[in-house]
Amino acid sequence: MKLTFLGTGTSQGIPVIGSTHPVCLSEDIRDKRLRTSAHIEVAGKHLVIDTGPDFRQQMLANHVKQVDALLYTHEHRDHTAGFDDIRPFNFMQKKDMPLYCSSRVSEAMKRDYAYVFEANKYPGAPGAVIHEIDNESFEVEGITVVPIEVMHMNLSVFGFRINDLTYITDAKTISVKEKEKIKGSKVLILNCLRIEEHYSHFNLEEALALVEELQPEQTYFTHISHLLGFHEEVSKLLPNNVKLAYDGLQIEI
Repeated sequence: MKLTFLGTGTSQGIPVIGSTHPVCLSEDIRDKRLRTSAHIEVAGKHLVIDTGPDFRQQMLANHVKQVDALLYTHEHRDHTAGFDDIRPFNFMQKKDMPLYCSSRVSEAMKRDYAYVFEANKYPGAPGAVIHEIDNESFEVEGITVVPIEVMHMNLSVFGFRINDLTYITDAKTISVKEKEKIKGSKVLILNCLRIEEHYSHFNLEEALALVEELQPEQTYFTHISHLLGFHEEVSKLLPNNVKLAYDGLQIEI
């Protein structure tokens, strides 16, 4: 199984428009972050977690030529706004794109992209089929996916576990029951927004505390804002089993 970090930035990305913050002005390519998304290749299938505003750019930059299904963590626009750009995959693969998401996300997608789901839709509009999931294991193209419910302040968000990989973004709290689903993961992908505490995301201290509690073999932080600091400097402060992800990074599990 291979995971590619398509984007590792928070909702505004890095650099933030108009910002003169030193991290936004950094020339280190690892400090340039598109909105958070991931591509997973497993058992010959290609899954994408979230289609944010940078989806088209991410597909082109990473030479992705196949997407068999989309998994959605939640409905915030930094995770869904690139959905229309699934059209080339519809044309190439000659089928509607399967979407896996909660009923709440399903309602949001049908509202925000009504033209995709109406009975007599406009020719050339994207084709998609929604599969609503709850907090139980489900199958995608023969691959077992375990949802992990985390709380983004008071909003329920799904993380996903596939074999020995767990992917979690936009989390602030995780229940004891849901943590049990994560335990034993070889690789944990986890959101880590900034140094200071935040009302709906883990900060660095909280993310490191969760890693210490769950003891995955390797952790990669994602959904990073410029307020976490420079990639190179923050990396030096992390334990050996924790790394900052960056756009385009590929890992084998």
